[in-house]
Amino acid sequence: MDNQSKSILGSGISALGTIVSAVGSTPLQRISDDALKSLNLWGNVLQATGSALQADGQEQFTFSKLGNQVQSVGNLTVISGLLGDEEEESNQKLNIAGNWMQALGAIVSLGDDLDNQSNSLDQSYNVIGNLLQGIGNSLQAISGQYSLQHTLNQVAGDPDTLNATGSWIQAIGAVLSYFAQLQPEVEEQ
Repeated sequence: MDNQSKSILGSGISALGTIVSAVGSTPLQRISDDALKSLNLWGNVLQATGSALQADGQEQFTFSKLGNQVQSVGNLTVISGLLGDEEEESNQKLNIAGNWMQALGAIVSLGDDLDNQSNSLDQSYNVIGNLLQGIGNSLQAISGQYSLQHTLNQVAGDPDTLNATGSWIQAIGAVLSYFAQLQPEVEEQ
């Protein structure tokens, strides 16, 4: 598989993973908590795989490659937290750290797009997509911090809505980034 195809495939897998994870992060009464947790887990597995494929599809070192690597490690960190008891403080901290790492990866990826002097549609999709992913992951990390404080009885309230909102914002950003990967392919045809 050539590098461009690998990057496109990785971006698509990552976008699919963010959607699956967003569904798993949305409090739905019709779906059991175990099923939602599984969706969130598998969504993060897809995201980690997709980000790793995107990074591998870039031969030279770029901010985008580094950002995808950081995002992949962030997803792996979230996966580590999801595999344990979600009420355990160490697992909640892994989830928080993983979301902050994903946000950092999305922002690092912006470096190449902002340095690029072309004002193309795919560049615009990438900039907006990465910003939304960074914002979404940041909201998820903040919601994780609220959840941790709630578990430790330091704050009242329910952070699930903030987490779901962040997940869906991240998903929209990932889909826009996927469209950015597809745009050059569409223009060639």
